[in-house]
Amino acid sequence: MINFALAKGRLAEESAEILARAGVDVSVLKGNTRKLVLKSADGAYGFFLVKPYDVPVYVEAGVADMGIAGKDTLLEQGRNLYEMLDLRIGACRLCIAGDPKKKDILKSPRLRVATKYVNTAKRVFAFRGGETEIIPLSGSIELAPLTGLADVIFDIVQSGSTLKANGLAVLEEVYPDITARLAVNKVSLKTNPDVLPLVGRIKEILQ
Repeated sequence: MINFALAKGRLAEESAEILARAGVDVSVLKGNTRKLVLKSADGAYGFFLVKPYDVPVYVEAGVADMGIAGKDTLLEQGRNLYEMLDLRIGACRLCIAGDPKKKDILKSPRLRVATKYVNTAKRVFAFRGGETEIIPLSGSIELAPLTGLADVIFDIVQSGSTLKANGLAVLEEVYPDITARLAVNKVSLKTNPDVLPLVGRIKEILQ
């Protein structure tokens, strides 16, 4: 049996399509249910529906053999797992954004950065010199520069429409290729005989 940790929502739907093409029975994911633990009809697969940020936690702990998480989440957490494949879904960018009229703010010797990617931001700005204050926020990151809480934000950008609606723009793309990745538990890869063949089938589909 293979257990998957999948993020609830749109990413789970796109992930299910890929898994189905690789021969995984995902019909149980298509029903309208509030259950968070599901099993395929043949009992060969289990699915845990979790928050996107929690997927790597379940995989690292071995509760799930596999999980599908955004590269941004994997970068932020740095969990002890194998990042096996780029699934090429959920594409976005991890960017520094702010007032487009103040692009030179990034050259300032002191910078205040609002973000929910605290660990990643610390690594990124550590190489830039100067003094950077990282301000942790859990949501509505765009509000920070509008209220004077921060000079810029470090956040995920998809279409950029939310930035534009709030008078902000991308000042720099730091990670331009943020997509969903297939993560595998290190022990499961070695001890579960069904894991590696499935990874191989998914890889063939992507090619």
